[in-house]
Amino acid sequence: MTPGVRVAKRAIDIAGSLVGLTLTLPLYPLIGAAIYLESPGPIFYMQRRAGMLIGTEVRDGVAYPRFVEFHMRKFRSMRVDAEKLTGAVLAQQDDPRITRVGRFLRKTRLDEIPQFWSVLMGDMSIVGPRPERPELLVNLALAIPFFEERMRDIKPGITGLAQVSLGYTGRAPAESEVAAFEATLTNPFGLEEAEGAEADDMRMKLLFDLAYAASLEKLSTFLQMELSIIVKTPLVMVLGLGR
Repeated sequence: MTPGVRVAKRAIDIAGSLVGLTLTLPLYPLIGAAIYLESPGPIFYMQRRAGMLIGTEVRDGVAYPRFVEFHMRKFRSMRVDAEKLTGAVLAQQDDPRITRVGRFLRKTRLDEIPQFWSVLMGDMSIVGPRPERPELLVNLALAIPFFEERMRDIKPGITGLAQVSLGYTGRAPAESEVAAFEATLTNPFGLEEAEGAEADDMRMKLLFDLAYAASLEKLSTFLQMELSIIVKTPLVMVLGLGR
């Protein structure tokens, strides 16, 4: 990321987060009431997430990626006891742990709006790769070549190229151009036992995250990519293109 892109990106983040907070704060009481009425408990869900890649550390002869970690807030979209028996796992399509209100919030991306606070504080960006949980991200980086590179010198974002191009979990929409290549991209060797692996959707996300990272090399390509994603995001929310 060039110095010019870094300055422009932070300026967009500050302006965007202030506008986002101003526009969405009136929604907080309505969303909070809907969450609590269906599933009494905390309105917000605070979770440790991995941010920018800062290097590697060797443990038992294996190099593990190291990330800046921060606490991210979202509107709670799952049952209070969602991970009581399973521990940290990736959300799946039609996940039974998601409440009815939570399904709507995810579909419209409204569960993400408290993250404007994280953007304002500098932990996140308006646009960037989706932040994953550290304990899951390390395993994904070991399973998927170059997966950690999506976060090199890049903060995670509320929205991003992958988020506006794919479903909530990373599944390619049936009518999209990339869907025709999904089988090849997710299971290139056609292994039956590899079908439906949790890492499949992450491989799809990686393609879009790396394309976004490439746009940060020049101010002109950055501005074109950044503004196009920001413009598309409300459309994704209104049309409910998430899953």
